[in-house]
Amino acid sequence: MLLSGLLTCTMFIGLISPQSLTMSNFGTSMEGPLAEIIVRNWSALIGLMGLMLIYGAFVPAVRRYSLVIAGTSKIVFIALVLLWGKSFLSFGAGTAIIADSFMIVLYAAYLFFSKSSNPA
Repeated sequence: MLLSGLLTCTMFIGLISPQSLTMSNFGTSMEGPLAEIIVRNWSALIGLMGLMLIYGAFVPAVRRYSLVIAGTSKIVFIALVLLWGKSFLSFGAGTAIIADSFMIVLYAAYLFFSKSSNPA
C-alpha cells in the first residue's frame, strides 16, 4: 500500500503543471481556464487517493476502506480509458493502466485473504 500510495501521489504534479501532466499521460494538453481547474482538481483528487493509501498502510482500521475506494477509482479510470481513450494507451495512460491493474489485483488479493476486523 505504501508503494502504490507513493506512486499515486505523483499525480500531485498536476497541481503545479497541469499541461505537462496531460502531455505525459495523454500526449496532448488542455487549454483554457476550465482545463486548468479540471486538471488541477483531478490531480488533487488522485493525489489524495495516494495519501489515503499511505495512511491505510499504517492504520489498519482504515486499510480495507482505503483499498476499496482507491481500487474503485482505479477501475473507473481504466474503464474510461479503455472505452473512450484507446488512442492514449501509447502514452503514460497505458503505463498507468498496467500499474493500476497490478495494484487492483494486489488490493483484491489482500481484501479476499484478510479477515475483516469489523464483521457485519
